[in-house]
Amino acid sequence: MIKDALKRLLEKQQYKFIGENSAVKVCTWTKKSLRNEDFCYKEKFYGIKSHLCCQMSTTVEICPNRCIFCWREVGYTVANDMKKSENPEKLFENAIKAQRKLLSGFGGNIEINRQKTKEAQEPMHFAISLTGEPTADKNLQKFVDYLHKKGKTTFIVSNGMFPERLKKIKPTQLYLSVDAPNEKLFKKICNPQFKDSWKRFLKSLKVMKEKNHETRTTLRLTLIKDWNMTDLKGYAKIIKIANPMFVEAKSYMFVGSSMQRLLISNMPRHEEVKEFAEKLAKLINYRIADEKKESRVVLLVRKDVKDREIKL
Repeated sequence: MIKDALKRLLEKQQYKFIGENSAVKVCTWTKKSLRNEDFCYKEKFYGIKSHLCCQMSTTVEICPNRCIFCWREVGYTVANDMKKSENPEKLFENAIKAQRKLLSGFGGNIEINRQKTKEAQEPMHFAISLTGEPTADKNLQKFVDYLHKKGKTTFIVSNGMFPERLKKIKPTQLYLSVDAPNEKLFKKICNPQFKDSWKRFLKSLKVMKEKNHETRTTLRLTLIKDWNMTDLKGYAKIIKIANPMFVEAKSYMFVGSSMQRLLISNMPRHEEVKEFAEKLAKLINYRIADEKKESRVVLLVRKDVKDREIKL
């Protein structure tokens, strides 16, 4: 069960709880899309419609890392496995209801896109990346299978601390967070709770390489100025181990609880992210395929991946 103090805090942040360990929160980009202001970089890169996305978690307070750049409430997180999984059908139904409830207030906004708001009542894409480590749920694939059965697409973002679980999941697109180019910086930035965390991470990179034939794979580099925008060869080595379809070089964002641990100056400008990506591309068999300045992110694609294969 989620701690009462954490639950109250997250509810103030507009989390809607849909189970003992699960919650939904409407993403900022979904809101922007409904107001015709902007859209998520994933829509530009992969064709995922921002107004049709449901951002959620099935492991709200469970994460083995306490990363300095995390916008979440890392002081409340625990490193152990989730003891009880939610029923996939009930979880899905509750997620849809929660999304609709959270979007209900948009109906009174005269600037809202009415057609998008109508379509948003039936989200088509589930981003299991809101908070916590999703692979702490040993039955996560059952939920993913149910979502796919309902015609939905899925993105899962993992920190790689449960490599054996990573082997068992097959979302539409699998993300692995890369927050440092070497073990020393990894421990400094991620504050891992597992003693063998770096070994687990390296094992997960190998698992990702094995999964290239069954799902779309992505390494996301969270770049923090004056912290981890260094050791390009270290990043290149990591990327070569996993050999993912995509690499996203993305700026750390000065938001949420991370503002208590970092400075706004630690957030690199888009031009700095792009320069980093260009230098990295020269060391690996990837090409720069796209970018979104507003999100400070650059997409690198493995050279054997065709343009038509990038979007879902």
